[in-house]
Amino acid sequence: MDRKSIIVIVACMGLMFLWSGVLVPKLYPPVPAKTPPPDATNAGTTAQSPTSSPSTATPVTSPSAFIRPAFATNLEAPSVVLTNENARYTFTALGGGLSEIALVKYPEVVSHHRKGAPPTSSFAALNVNAQMPVLALVGSEGWQEDGVFDLTRTGNTLRAEKTLADGLRIVKEFQLGTNYLVHASVRFENTANHPLTVPAQEWVIGTATPMGTDDDGAATGIMWNDGAKQQDTLTAYFENKRFGCMPGTPRTEYRGGASNVVWAAPHNQFFAFVAMPDTPALEIVARAIDLPRPLTGRFSFTNSPARKGFETTLVYPGLTIEPGKTVERKFNLYAGPKEYSTLASIAGRLANTVDLVMDFGFFGFISKALLLGMNWLHSALSIPYGWAIIVITILLKIIFWPLTAISTRSAKRMADMAPQLKALQEKYKDDPQKLPAKQWEFYRENKINPMSGCLPMLVQLPVFFGLFSMLRTAIELRGAHFLWTADLSKADTLFMIPGLSFIPFISTPEGLPFNLLPILYIASAIWQTHITPMSPGMDPAQQKMMRWMPLMFLVILYNFSGGLALYMTVNNLLTILQTKITKTTAARASGSPTLPPTSTASVLTPANKKKK
Repeated sequence: MDRKSIIVIVACMGLMFLWSGVLVPKLYPPVPAKTPPPDATNAGTTAQSPTSSPSTATPVTSPSAFIRPAFATNLEAPSVVLTNENARYTFTALGGGLSEIALVKYPEVVSHHRKGAPPTSSFAALNVNAQMPVLALVGSEGWQEDGVFDLTRTGNTLRAEKTLADGLRIVKEFQLGTNYLVHASVRFENTANHPLTVPAQEWVIGTATPMGTDDDGAATGIMWNDGAKQQDTLTAYFENKRFGCMPGTPRTEYRGGASNVVWAAPHNQFFAFVAMPDTPALEIVARAIDLPRPLTGRFSFTNSPARKGFETTLVYPGLTIEPGKTVERKFNLYAGPKEYSTLASIAGRLANTVDLVMDFGFFGFISKALLLGMNWLHSALSIPYGWAIIVITILLKIIFWPLTAISTRSAKRMADMAPQLKALQEKYKDDPQKLPAKQWEFYRENKINPMSGCLPMLVQLPVFFGLFSMLRTAIELRGAHFLWTADLSKADTLFMIPGLSFIPFISTPEGLPFNLLPILYIASAIWQTHITPMSPGMDPAQQKMMRWMPLMFLVILYNFSGGLALYMTVNNLLTILQTKITKTTAARASGSPTLPPTSTASVLTPANKKKK
């Protein structure tokens, strides 16, 4: 590669680094979100009451007309705490709902340090910093279910009750179940002597928030299912960046569904709050809310981006309730970890698809198999999760060994035939229509399949994507140790390098984290490119660029989780070992490469050219 090409590549990489961190904020300053006026409307869906409801339906009020209760922050409202072996549930009288769920088996923050980390007294919690409790009801102007409810506890059941001025009594009951479930119901009772009209309501089902002080919220969002498939809307939707990096006008609201919201889940990377109503909701609505800046961590700095939460509600139609009649809706609420075995058990028991909260992706069946295998290695054989990842990587490499060996041998044979192939291309350079036929004839006579290098890659891609998705979502890796790595679900940061907070994509306000596993992965990737035969028709300058191409991915992979980086590094080392073994075996079996005397290449040797 000449000096000019090197200068151009270095300049492009420098511009890429400066683009996001320096130039974009100056050229495209953030555009503040526009708050719609109170009378601005996005027409809601007019729908009928669910068929299971005995009441007469009224048209759905435009959702923009819903008036959210402004709870007084200085109001002393009582609260009640229920606990079981999995969680601590806090119910508030202010709105009569579930305000916070602390998961007592999971710490809020996992220490970055392998040893000497003090124990934490803070648990992972859901619905933290929410403005409204779960199952608070929001109605249109003129009807608001706000204020203070009367709370009554009976064993593992909590009852919240309130009677409005028009005689409508609202009764909510929450009963703790197993496997992080809470069984809830809300009843509308008409205690008046005339029919009562209940307008359309939004039922709050939780607020998605990042977990811990160092969570950037990229995996925070809302998910919902229509009975056949699920949709996942993450923080990136609300940020609404142009071309993925340039600031745009942030979105403040998400809407989905058409009388088919079977379940909905505000979630972050490893935890979810799933609301499973007995009757599908008309719509799901999620609104971005500002979260308070944490006191510690990477987002405690004033120049760090503010984090967002997403308050999620389900929309139900209005009702007319006759005197003495009652309308009831029931919910199964799951508030816990994204743990596949637990979610799959609940899905089987309730006959729904709540296990899809795992969001394994298109190759989910592969992800499930790999996750079950990793957990079996850990539980049955007492293998730590880091070593379990290595065992799975070795097993996959053994399974795909024959395909990879064929690819390596074919690549080596093509590299050995490179001079003859180049001579063939030189001979027919003025006849581009005849050249492809001659090349295929050359491949056929020398038993070379140029497509053999693609087959192993195509076969292994689904497994790679399945394993990638599994390692990204497996809560089992949260807090799992491996060598110097304290948490395989996060980057293996050993220490911070101060004074380098200006580097885009990978640095933090505290400095540049030193992550060893991604560096080892890139080093192994460069090693692999140097021992892998290049295509014989490739230009020498392109070959040099391909050999150092992995360096360009360091920025993208630098903050990958320790589990992902460990898998990719071990996979590269095994591929290098296999390449060396395959080359050595092929060389011993065939000796120095020779060409058949009747091959096309033999016609192109200098001796034959002289005879001609």
